[in-house]
Amino acid sequence: MAGLSAHDPRQNQILAALPERDYARLVGELEHVSLAAGALLHEPGAAFEFAYFPTTAIVALILGTDRGASAELAMTGNDGLVGIQLVLGGASTRFAMTVQSGGEAWRLRAEVVDRERGQGADLQRLSLCYAQALMTQMAHNIVCNRHHLVDRQLCRWLLSSLDLLRGNQVDVTQEVIARMLGVRREAVTEAAGKLQAEGLIRYRRGHITVTDRAGLEARACDCYRAVRDEYERLFGDQAASKCSSINCTLDTPRNSLMPRR
Repeated sequence: MAGLSAHDPRQNQILAALPERDYARLVGELEHVSLAAGALLHEPGAAFEFAYFPTTAIVALILGTDRGASAELAMTGNDGLVGIQLVLGGASTRFAMTVQSGGEAWRLRAEVVDRERGQGADLQRLSLCYAQALMTQMAHNIVCNRHHLVDRQLCRWLLSSLDLLRGNQVDVTQEVIARMLGVRREAVTEAAGKLQAEGLIRYRRGHITVTDRAGLEARACDCYRAVRDEYERLFGDQAASKCSSINCTLDTPRNSLMPRR
C-alpha cells in the first residue's frame, strides 16, 4: 500500500481495515516473520498455532490425495489471512498451506485470535468477509480447473498472483504451476508457449514476466474477474465498513459459476 513502510503490518488489507482502537490493541501482539518460497506453513491435521497476515508473501492452500496428487484450492496474500479456520472456531484443517511466493508476513497467536473471536471484534467481522471471498475463489478455481483450457487457467493463475505482488514478474517454475493447477507439466509448458508466442508473457526458467496485462486479462476465463469483483464488493472503500457476519452471505449469481471456454 502506498505511503506505508516495507514492514508496516497495514500492508495487509485486513489489518489496514481495522478501526484504530482495534489495531492499537493488536499491534503489540503481531510478530513479523519472513516466509521462504516452498516452505510448509501448516501440515494437514495439525493444530493451528498462528494466523498469518501476509504483506509481500503468497500462501497456497493445497489439498492432496492418497495417491500423491494435489491441486491449489486458493491463494492468500496481502488481501487476507492464512488460518481462517481459527476465526470460524476450528482448530485444524485438512489443507496443506505452503509458501507459493516468498516474502514477509505478520502473525497472531491462536489464543489471541480466539480472544478476538469471543469478543466479536472487528477482526472477526473482517475475517468473516474474507472467508466469503475465499469460498468464492475456491468455487471458481474448482470449476476453472475442471472445465477450462489450461492456457486460460494459466492466465487466471498469473493474474491472481500478480494482484498480490509488486511489479509484473512471478518467480515460479512450471513444475510448481502444474502442481497448483493439478495438470501435467507438459500441459503448462504448452500453455506458456502459446502465451509467449502471443506476446503476453516472457518466460525463462523460474521467472514469468507479464508483458501485456490487458491482453492476458482478455485471454483469461471469466473466473478471474468474478473472484475480483466479489472481493471488491466485500472490501471496497464503503463495503468494508458495512460488512458484517449478518450480511456476508454467499450471493454470487449462480450463472457466474457456469464454465465457459
